[in-house]
Amino acid sequence: MAQYESGETSGLSKGLLIGLLTGGAVGAALALLFAPKAGRELRSDISDMTNDYIDKAGDILNNASERSKEIINEGRTRAESIIDDAREKASTLLTDAERIVTDARAKATSSGGKVVSDVKDGAGRLADAAKAGTEAFKEELRA
Repeated sequence: MAQYESGETSGLSKGLLIGLLTGGAVGAALALLFAPKAGRELRSDISDMTNDYIDKAGDILNNASERSKEIINEGRTRAESIIDDAREKASTLLTDAERIVTDARAKATSSGGKVVSDVKDGAGRLADAAKAGTEAFKEELRA
């Protein structure tokens, strides 16, 4: 029985080998018969497709570059608008602080005595602090 199995295995191996060789030869012949283009034509088509993809990639890159420039310009415009608004508000605050100090000084001079002196000193310090804060803010915006 061992001999029978060995012979059967040997026949199966031979059949498989013959089938593989025959299938490979038939496949190669069919590939040559049904090849859609010659090698030169195929290389030309591949080159054309590659150039098309390179052109498309260049267009995408240019579009992305233009869009990034637009975004940067929009950001600059918004930042300038915010800075202008902040400067205007700082100026308004400084004007209001100076008016309050002036009013306080006027009231203090009409009251007389030590209270007048203390109020004037406090008003002067308040005005100086407001100016210093505004100037620091302006310097920060310029930077």
